[in-house]
Amino acid sequence: MIRIIGIDPGLRNTGWGVIEQEGSRLSYVADGSLHSDAEAALPERLLQIHRQLLAVLQEFSPDEAAVEETFVNKDARATLKLGQARGVALLAPASLGIAVAEYAPNAIKKAVVGAGHAEKDQVKHMVRLLLPKALMRTADSTDALAIAICHAHHRGVATLAKMLARS
Repeated sequence: MIRIIGIDPGLRNTGWGVIEQEGSRLSYVADGSLHSDAEAALPERLLQIHRQLLAVLQEFSPDEAAVEETFVNKDARATLKLGQARGVALLAPASLGIAVAEYAPNAIKKAVVGAGHAEKDQVKHMVRLLLPKALMRTADSTDALAIAICHAHHRGVATLAKMLARS
């Protein structure tokens, strides 16, 4: 059994979702969101996210982590800030020796829904079907569960490719 944490990085809200994978079976463990103080300076906000994420990682002890890649939007400043929050999301599990994978938003939607340009409601619906016990506390934690599901699907392919390369 493998425990996977999906992380949906954000400066205001960082979603997280933990699942377990045993063979092709997925099961829900927990989900939630981390928040930073919007009034605080950027370095303090990043530190707040880092500390909260480390606490979640220590509580749930995932074997692997998956983080959504940053998409570039029209606001370059917002994209840079998101990138910094994403850096924290990559650093926290890596600092604990947890392997981290990254997935583009379209790859996540395709793995969960079957279409790379699916709507948020379609993703939420499929997460609910795949993880019927999931609480999906926030939109960010629902996205994080989708990221974890995506990793569960892709990690099997990556493991098989490594085994084939060795033979």
